[in-house]
Order: sequence, then C-alpha cells, then structure tokens
Amino acid sequence: MTVKTMPASDLAFTNLAYCSPSDLHSFAVPGSTDLFLANVGESISDGSIALNSIQRRHARVSAGDNVYVTRFIPPENFDLTVLTVDLEFVKRGTKNEQIDATLLSTQLKKKFINQVLTVGQRVTFEYHGTNYILTVNRAVVLADENQTNGIERGMIGNDTYFVFEASNASGIKIINQREAATSKIFKEKEFNLQSLGIGGLNAEFVDIFRRAFASRIFPPHLNYRLGAKHVRGMLLFGPPGTGKTLIARQTGKMLNGNEPKIVNGPEVLSKFVGETEKNVRDLFADAENDQRTLGDDSELHVIIFDEIDAICKSRGSSRDGTGVHDSIVNQLLTKIDGVEALNNVLLIGMTNRKDMLDEALLRPGRLEVHIEIGLPDDAGRFEILQIHTKMMKENSFLAPDVNLQELVQYHMLNLNKHLSMEDLTKPVDEENIKVTMEDFLQALREVKPAFGASSKDLQNCRPKGFLDCGDKQNFIYERVMFLVDQVANDRSPPVTCLLEGPSGSGKTALAATVGMDSNFPYVKIVSAETLACLQESTKSAHIAKVFEDAYKSPMSIVILDNIERLLEYSEIGPRFSNTISQILLIYLNRLPPEGCKLLVLGTTSELRFLKAVGLHKAFSVTYSVPLLRTDDAKKVLKQLNVFSEDDIEEASKALNDIPIKQLYFLIEMAAPRDGRSKESIYTRKEKLNITHFFDCLQEVTGN
Repeated sequence: MTVKTMPASDLAFTNLAYCSPSDLHSFAVPGSTDLFLANVGESISDGSIALNSIQRRHARVSAGDNVYVTRFIPPENFDLTVLTVDLEFVKRGTKNEQIDATLLSTQLKKKFINQVLTVGQRVTFEYHGTNYILTVNRAVVLADENQTNGIERGMIGNDTYFVFEASNASGIKIINQREAATSKIFKEKEFNLQSLGIGGLNAEFVDIFRRAFASRIFPPHLNYRLGAKHVRGMLLFGPPGTGKTLIARQTGKMLNGNEPKIVNGPEVLSKFVGETEKNVRDLFADAENDQRTLGDDSELHVIIFDEIDAICKSRGSSRDGTGVHDSIVNQLLTKIDGVEALNNVLLIGMTNRKDMLDEALLRPGRLEVHIEIGLPDDAGRFEILQIHTKMMKENSFLAPDVNLQELVQYHMLNLNKHLSMEDLTKPVDEENIKVTMEDFLQALREVKPAFGASSKDLQNCRPKGFLDCGDKQNFIYERVMFLVDQVANDRSPPVTCLLEGPSGSGKTALAATVGMDSNFPYVKIVSAETLACLQESTKSAHIAKVFEDAYKSPMSIVILDNIERLLEYSEIGPRFSNTISQILLIYLNRLPPEGCKLLVLGTTSELRFLKAVGLHKAFSVTYSVPLLRTDDAKKVLKQLNVFSEDDIEEASKALNDIPIKQLYFLIEMAAPRDGRSKESIYTRKEKLNITHFFDCLQEVTGN
C-alpha cells in the first residue's frame, strides 16, 4: 500500500491507521467480528494507507513510500495487564502540568480501548487542551510466550493498569498514582549486564527476573486480583566458577532499598548450642520489623547464602551428634514458608552441590526457583572477553592483532616482559605496553580451567604421543572421530563406544587422543588410578559426579578406562563390585539433559567379563584394537627412529603380534646405558644395537 498523510489533523490523535472501505473489507476474516488497527477513511483512495507523522517516523517511511500490510488477528488472552508509559509534551517548553493518574488512565482507556500497543511505540493524544506523547516502556500480558513471539505487546482493555512515568525535566508531575513496584524495586529501568561485569548469562538473568521479580512488579491490589504470590526463595546452582556469586551480588546492587545481606554458609555455624539458630533468626530480624510496621509497603529484603550446601544438608545426613544442620533447615523453613512466613524477603542460595541440599528446602514456596548457571557458550565467552579487555582497549593497551573471536574458539596477561629483572625499581614504560594476541595465547597455555578438559591426565595416557600403528587402528580412530562429529552436530541418545583388545594394545592412548582431538570443552577420564584407596561408595559417588558435571557442559566426553579394573574384577572367584556396575549401567543408558551432548568411551581387556555382567550391551558400538603385526611394527619403528635403516626390517620381523606398550618397554630396555647422558633414546643420534634388542626380546617374551 502507498503511505499517505492524514486527511484531517484530528485523526492524528486517534493512533489509528486509515484506509478505504474496500481495502478494509479485504482484510476482514469472513464471518468474524474481530477489530483491526486500521479504520475507514472515506476520502482515502484504494491501495493507500494514512499514517500520522509519529507513525511514519516510527516505521521510517515517508508519504509516497510503498509498505507491506498484512492482517493481524489478536490471540486469546491478549489483554494488557500492566502498561508502563513515559509522558512528555508534544511542544517542548510547555509550562509545568500536574496530571491525575487515575483520571488520565480512565481517559486513555476510552480513547484507545481494544488497540494493540507495543513496547517502544509512541502515541499522541490530547488531554485537557494540551497535546502529549506517551512512549510504551513495558507491556505485560498474561498470555503464553509463544503467542506473542517474544514481542512485548498487548491490547488495552478495561482492566489494564497504567503506570505513568515522567522525568523531572519534562515539567510533568504525576499525582494520585497507586505506585507499582516497578518504580521502586529497581534502581534503573534497563540493565546493562556488561557494565555490571557479567557476560554470557543474559538468558539466566532474564529467567531470574521473570520468575523471581515478576510478581513484585505488579501493584499489590493487582496481585490480589490475580491471586499471585511472591517468590520467596531462589537457588543458583552449577559448576564452580561459572558466576553464581557474581549474579547474586550484582542482583543485590540493582535493587533499591535495603542493602542485601551476603552470608557465607559456614560463617553462620557456631560451636555454642543454640547460637547458630540465633544467627539465622538475626538475618531475618529487619524484615520482620518492616513487615510488622509497614505491611505490603515494606521494602524487599534480600538475603544471599553462598555455599548454602555447607549448612543445609539433608536432615539426618550429618553425624556430628549436635543436630545443628537439621535445626538450621527447620529455622529457614519457618521463616520463608511457615506460620511466621515473611512476604518481604527473597532468599538466594548458591551451591555447586544441589544434590546435598535437604529436599524440603527445594519445594514450592521455599527455594522454588532453580536456575542452573552453566558453562558459557561461544557468544558468552566473547562477552566475557569484551568485559575484561574493555579497560585495555579504552587505554590503548590492546594491540591491533588481538582477535577476541579467535580467542573464543581456543576457549593474567603477560606483563612480565615489560619489567626489568635486573632492576625491579626501574619505572615501567607505560606508553609502550601492548597486550598482544601472543600474550593471550600464552595465558591460555598457562592458566588451566578448573572445570573442563583434563588435558594433563589425557596426555599422561599417551606419553609418547599417538603414532601411526597401521590401517586397522587408523580405521578405528576415524570411526570414533565420526562418532565425535555425530555427537557435536546431532541431537541423539547418548553415544557410547567400547574399545576392547589385549592389554597394552593402545586402547587408552586411542581414547585419550580422541578426547584431545575432539576439542570438546569437557573431557574427563575415569581410571582405577584416580579411584585408588577409595571405598566402594566413594568410588560410585566419584563416577556419578563425573557424569553429572558432564551434563553441565554443552559437549562432553567421558572415558571409562579399564572398566574391569573400575569394577575391581578378579578372576579368582570371580568377584566384582555390583554397586559400581549398576552406577555405570544407569549413566550409560541415561539420556543426557536438554542442551548436553555426550560421548562415552570405554576400554577393556576383558570383553567376556563385560558380556557376563551385562555392561557390553550398554555400548552402542564395539571396536577391537589389535596387536601390532609385522608391517605395523615396521611403521612404528620408522616413526620412532631408534634403529638404523638396515636393522628396522630385521627387527620388525621378530615383532609380530606384540602390544605397542610392550614395544616401548623393549626399546627403553635395550637403550644404551650412559650415566653421563640424560637424553632420551628417541632423541639420541645413537641407534639401538639389534643384537642387544633381540636379547631383551627373548628375556621379555621367551622367544
């Protein structure tokens, strides 16, 4: 349709778009009496749509432009519950005016009833002889989010509650406004998370405000009509170092009124009988006084418990004989959901061990909102890097070659090069300080994440690296990497792969190499060595924690090395741990939670045993890793370069069906012994003596 100006000036104050009667008829749904944004203009030609100046400015069109117009049918439950608007005069410099919010609300409902308003929209209207502009800041609809497609908009109805706001500079004073909590609870209308030092947690913040503060945004009388109850407790959980404490502290800074009380869980505990319970009661004392004297007008009191798992363990689980942990849980339940429940308190708990908390504390009406703070994705890591390099960039300390997007893909900065080690009192040349891309890469090499890929453990599984051991092993590597690609790109059930073969055939090194080459953010290996000296129940708990941690990462690999040793298998008996076996079966068959992609790699030298206990069936696919054949051994010896060219052929003929681990042992056993040289046989120019090598081979194998 072609944009036209309004045929009459008074129509500009209706907030309607006007078209011809025939065009309006073409938009109508047969048999429907639905109302539309458009209205009939008798003097408007077919194919034209009349917009006022503010509408044209908002749509960024001019008279004569062509625009695409489509039918919009409001969904069910589309009435606006709360509409927050800014008021200003059309003409700047207008004298000060005092506006009665109740009267203006009634007038606006009459003028704009059944009209759809969207956040950001500007509307002109006339009130008591003065022209105003209102800007929609917030539109709350009690509709399903899918119906609005994420757009904040709704239709004005008789029950819409208006919240009017006006800056001091506008010259407009609002009176008789039944205060909505929005204007009181937060210091700012909009939150810039990056300015608060928070990156990669936008979705989590939206969830927190939607669930924990939504009911407090509505005015008290509206909450009563809706039957809405305030959320009194919220739990932030997730791996260490993901930002739980930061979110809680910064949330407190955003709120008006009382300063949040931040308590470290263990600080509440006391050695004196009854003192711990008193410490808990004291935390709520101010909120109790306010509620007693001010009622619904009381300001919000926020109490933040860091490491809440330290004091709110499951009742009956602590064996200290004092029962103090049980008393703490009971005291908290009384304050937030008992007879003495407070309506002006928000309790925020943080933990990385949600499983240790008393279940009663997590029920509705208590710490009912559970927000998982997980590892950041690529976009989140980019935001974090932007935050922490902002000051460097503003002060010209960031070199031009620094590419934050590239650093995101890799997942303390090196300022030592600007210091003089000979004279530490020498002033630093600030003008020449530049943090380069190489400094970031060096930091990545030096600073290892507490939660992530166990690169050191994986490297220890393949101390000599990963060699070309022949076509069969290369085929297995390619097939397992195909599974890695499948996990990374498809939403599928847990992918599990078992590598079986003789002891020393290189299964563990193959699994570790796949883990390192995957570039997954979380790769953990579970081996008998990591569980040494632990009791059976502790071993089971450790295995369960590895899987639970894996679920917190978007892409993870868990390696179960030498499964028969994890199960404490012994041929004499035979015996094994049924408890650990059941734990493995549970997690091997469990579907990872939404948003987590998991690959489990297992290794074993006792395939028959795994079949007997039913673990073999839990793996999607099994590959047999072979011993080195003569040709394979020849390839390995060439890569290791420990024999002369003439001796490689002869040595490899004697190495048919040998484990690669045993081959490494033979090479080091046959290495020349020179007390003065600490150089490895793999880097020496001196080669192995073939005769001495055969002697060692006979000692080890008997051949």
